[in-house]
Amino acid sequence: MKRLVIVGGGSSGWTAAAYLNGALNDKGNNPRVEISLIESPDIPRISVGEATVLSIRHTLAVIGIDEMELLKATDGSFKQAIKYANWVKNDNSHYYHPFNRLAPKPMDHLAQQWLASDRSISFVDSCSAQAKICELGLAPKSLDGGLTPGGQFSAAFHMNAQKFADYLRDFSVARGVQHIQANVEGVIMQDNGHINAVQTDRAGDREADLFIDCTGFRAMLIEQQMGVGWEDFSQYLLCNRAIAMHVPYDRFYPGMVRPYTTATALSNGWVWDIPMLHQRSIGYVHASDYITEEQAEQELRAYQGPGTDDLPARTIHFKVGRRHQHWKGNCIALGLAGGFIEPLESTGLYLSDLGAVMLAEHFPWHEDHMADMAFRYNRILSNRYYEVLDFINMHYCLTQRNDTAFWREVQKDQRINPRLKAKLDFWTMKPPSASDFEDQLMPGFSQAHFPAGKTGGDTRPAVDDAGIWNHHNYMFVMYSMGFENRSKVFRYNNPTAATLHPVVRQRLQMAQNRFPSHADWLKAKLDMPDYPPAQPPAGWT
Repeated sequence: MKRLVIVGGGSSGWTAAAYLNGALNDKGNNPRVEISLIESPDIPRISVGEATVLSIRHTLAVIGIDEMELLKATDGSFKQAIKYANWVKNDNSHYYHPFNRLAPKPMDHLAQQWLASDRSISFVDSCSAQAKICELGLAPKSLDGGLTPGGQFSAAFHMNAQKFADYLRDFSVARGVQHIQANVEGVIMQDNGHINAVQTDRAGDREADLFIDCTGFRAMLIEQQMGVGWEDFSQYLLCNRAIAMHVPYDRFYPGMVRPYTTATALSNGWVWDIPMLHQRSIGYVHASDYITEEQAEQELRAYQGPGTDDLPARTIHFKVGRRHQHWKGNCIALGLAGGFIEPLESTGLYLSDLGAVMLAEHFPWHEDHMADMAFRYNRILSNRYYEVLDFINMHYCLTQRNDTAFWREVQKDQRINPRLKAKLDFWTMKPPSASDFEDQLMPGFSQAHFPAGKTGGDTRPAVDDAGIWNHHNYMFVMYSMGFENRSKVFRYNNPTAATLHPVVRQRLQMAQNRFPSHADWLKAKLDMPDYPPAQPPAGWT
């Protein structure tokens, strides 16, 4: 039987344990890999609200978790979109990045038709009903489970990250995963550069065939022991701090539970606003070169409004980038140990999920396959990190805000990574399409190779393979932030009137007739209390 040791718990460690047990051991029913997780009882965990993307549904299905049980255990709620407030200009405007979009067959010309129109309605509204449904505060499905004409809308989840980790822990241990509470104090290496065992203070030496590093930015195994370096993304993403706070509904219930995540741009960064079952989690992601922690906390409290002086706020320091190799020898880095990109598009848990999913797919059942599996795994993970970098970078470089030095800085050419710039230049000549993600060799795209020593031998340029966001997602953001004005095609002196596609209109009508409010769904299905409304927060939109 193969032996796998995960060092570090939290969301990333327990997601890896639960997923790999589900994928490799048939949820514990057919054990082929002995999975152990070593978690320090002395290191405090970070508890924030977590927003997910649609891939979470695959992860839960493989683990064997029921959606309703998850929502109950993690104070969860639904997420249908991200609402961006004040990102284009500081004028109380907003746009949505939803999960659902109409894609007519056999030819999808919705983007071309909208570009050729008078654009009197937004691009998002022209091809998706989900933004309107979010504005109405509706759940993504009916109380009978969405068994209605047109069905339910795609949705991910909001949840308490610490409760999610605890739920995965209990679920996994009940199905055979070993939970070892101890501190790792040393590492025993093999002659071939692989890890033989980790030394603990309470559980002795733990040998394994494969080790997963989930020790956060400390990167105890992948960096301190294996010597894998870090690629810094801070040239393109300036934010490096977050101040987080929980806002309980029993004192600050705004009268509804929004079925979406809100990202509101402030003076030197942005605030996440994640609604859960009993509270909201808010956090100001900001750049320390432009604002002090004290000023950032004041701005976060002003966003929420009066009465928060007694609510504790916690500062989180982070760095943006990724490991040069996510898998070296028999050590794999997941979570913060492997990399981090600010959570503007809810990718924190996603990247941990991806690492576990790809490991299950590339599991080295034979020792002599280890290097080949690692080579391919590193390529997939690195491409995905670059894809996330491009997409997050785009939100900043397309802004038109000039009210602070921070917002003026993020628009400068040196703050736009060359890969994204090549894509945007190409898309002035045509709308994004699926074929644009075949190989990413666009005019102006850099073909510079990486130094072999930093990549484990793979020197090829990175590509965006649309693993998480496709051309539809790019258009949602681009054509909401004014990129259509750069278009060199589809400009007419007498444009046609913009219209809603009939299917979009029908879906919106169905939802209005059949779907309850998000809060009413949570009350009916998850026993959410009937909180008395308080004054809405200043940043509420």
